[in-house]
Amino acid sequence: MLIISIIALVSSLALTGIFLPWMIIFMRSHHEGQEIRDEGPKWHEKKSGTPTMGGVIFVLSAVISTVWVAAWQNQLNKLIWILVISLLGYGIIGFLDDGIKLFYKRNLGLKAWQKFTLQILIAALIVLIAATDNFKFGLYIPFFGIVTSAILFTIFVIFWLVGFSNAVNLSDGLDGLATGLSIIAYGTYAYLALKQKNFAVLIFCMSVIGGLISFFIFNHKPAKIFMGDAGSLALGGGLAAVSIFLNRPWSLLLVGIVFVCETASVILQVISFQTTGKRIFKMTPIHHHFEMLGYSEWKVDIIFWLTGLIGSILYLVIWG
Repeated sequence: MLIISIIALVSSLALTGIFLPWMIIFMRSHHEGQEIRDEGPKWHEKKSGTPTMGGVIFVLSAVISTVWVAAWQNQLNKLIWILVISLLGYGIIGFLDDGIKLFYKRNLGLKAWQKFTLQILIAALIVLIAATDNFKFGLYIPFFGIVTSAILFTIFVIFWLVGFSNAVNLSDGLDGLATGLSIIAYGTYAYLALKQKNFAVLIFCMSVIGGLISFFIFNHKPAKIFMGDAGSLALGGGLAAVSIFLNRPWSLLLVGIVFVCETASVILQVISFQTTGKRIFKMTPIHHHFEMLGYSEWKVDIIFWLTGLIGSILYLVIWG
């Protein structure tokens, strides 16, 4: 099983490595690049015009590699399709969001309600497919124990997928940051899937890792291309689905500790400003706070990657 999963990783790595340079050339020749947010750090303005939507390449590479390897092994089951839909579905939402930004030359794409509605629909589709496959889901709730309920399952899946797709999206604000964090998180789940002998989750995670490794070559500072929402939303949706279908949903709070902190920083900032008129952080998401303190992008990246790695190691040591 490990050898097969490595083949999936190499397949995705190769596909991304082949097609991503062509996308960079195409985007540059058509002057299609990222519009930097006005409220972001001023020194990020020099990144304006950098090609974006690189996530399209590694998402498609991961999907193709997952499907063909699963078909080759006669393992093309509903769980494979659930994982593919979680990655591709949220990737399509991100693609629409990025496309609108590029077409209208602005830093805002889909309206919040449009994005939220589409995210809920993808999550609902995943629940529907899981229901037809008689997936047995038990959610452990402190003080209540394991609760089995179709309604609870539906609500939780929607909350988890929407929440973490947006969490990874918030973390994609520095060159290579979300890419490195995602490699660590997917690598952790690949290890758990190998231990649990969960073939579908294993080859899916390895396919995503392969694509991300190739992408990182072009995405680390100074980035030649950004993943865009097409990549970040897809990665978050995929991580949430993997944690759920390994029956380890709460693991993502520790494995994805940086994603959680990034989201919490934004929520706390908004609550504080609206209630007291004061800000807790110099700027959110929190990686910008560290930049405002004088940390270089590389330093912030390394600190956050180490934090994500420590979170994953702690989970594996305690609950793995």
